[in-house]
Amino acid sequence: MGIRVDQAAMDRQLREAGCDDRRELPFHKMLLNGELPLTIGGGIGQSRLCMLLIGCAHIGEVQTSLWDEDTLQICKENNIPLL
Repeated sequence: MGIRVDQAAMDRQLREAGCDDRRELPFHKMLLNGELPLTIGGGIGQSRLCMLLIGCAHIGEVQTSLWDEDTLQICKENNIPLL
């Protein structure tokens, strides 16, 4: 699953948000030009939503991954449990 956006939705969102300058960013431009499949999305959005709902500081609290030593140490020092 995930949140999908098509050309019409992107156009409307950029216009309503007053962010027309973003039309030139690579992802936005490719989507608006119909160069990308409409299947991009999924896990990262769901993880970010979970983070918001339960008040997490790091995505590693809701999503498993491999973390570099610096990230592991910083999270440990700040009592942030990673999965």
